[in-house]
Amino acid sequence: MGFFSDVYYCLIDPVVDAVKENPGKTALIVGATVATGGAALAAAPAIGAAASAAGLGVAGGTLSGAAASSAGLAALGGGSLATGGLGMAGGTAVVTAAGAVTGAAVSGTAVAVTSSKDA
Repeated sequence: MGFFSDVYYCLIDPVVDAVKENPGKTALIVGATVATGGAALAAAPAIGAAASAAGLGVAGGTLSGAAASSAGLAALGGGSLATGGLGMAGGTAVVTAAGAVTGAAVSGTAVAVTSSKDA
């Protein structure tokens, strides 16, 4: 067997089977993941400002408003585009991904706990 067929049978196939067997639970987890990722995306400017106020970035703690938001998001994104980082877009992606992963973990755990009680 090749690498891709091994990956399919070890990783992808069990996930596909779990989704087929539990479509309602899968929908709940996906919904929570999308909701928390969307909330994190909407909150990214505020999170960027908080990151700047906490001291991240070149002028961390000295900026306010949109400048603080921009600097904080750029710091979370690995720095400005000019310095080789991903800039504000990278910071927004980090914040959104962190929110989505948190939502998936919490909802997945909640589904697993309630499923074990049903069995």
